Amino acid sequence: MRIFLLITFFWLSNVSADVKNQTSARHFKEIEATFSLLTKIQHGGYVLYMRHGPTDTSKPDQLPLNLNDCTKQRPLSNLGRNLAVGIGKSIRKAKIPVGKVYASPLCRAKGTAEATFGKGKYKLDNLLMYTSHLTKAQKIPVINHTRDLVSKKVTGNKNRVLVAHAPNMYDLMGYFPKIEGTIVVFKPTGNSYKYIGSIKPHDWLWLLN
Repeated sequence: MRIFLLITFFWLSNVSADVKNQTSARHFKEIEATFSLLTKIQHGGYVLYMRHGPTDTSKPDQLPLNLNDCTKQRPLSNLGRNLAVGIGKSIRKAKIPVGKVYASPLCRAKGTAEATFGKGKYKLDNLLMYTSHLTKAQKIPVINHTRDLVSKKVTGNKNRVLVAHAPNMYDLMGYFPKIEGTIVVFKPTGNSYKYIGSIKPHDWLWLLN
């Protein structure tokens, strides 16, 4: 936990202030994490949308994109991998039940899923992939699929987890979770969803104390 604290502190010291007011970038209101939010997801039935961890921005995606070649993609950094490991430990310590985990096939997302939840504990979902190279037409099925996954009810007492990208959230509801590793929590209603809060990486430090 001490290592996780140091990693989180280092990361936050290099991240600018969160974007708070954006259903457009101007009107969306981010809901801060609370103990009540933690209690809710401990009982299951929610969707946890996790933005991938910090990346090495000196290595941009190269076109044409090869999903099987991580050397040609913007990769998860060592900091990002360690942060994801720490978040995974926090999720387990908090006894948050995790059901199916879906990840974007980009290496930074599937690397985050593996570091957080373990090897073989997630399923790749190509329709969660979002890059700056997508055309408007190509974005439509991605956003529709993201909406479906946060809207479909979760059966049993576990939570559905999605590990993907910030632009999915922005195009879905005008919210760009700026801090990488943030978990956006939804209550699915079947035909729609309700956003109920965001857990940033540093929130785990006080939520578990």
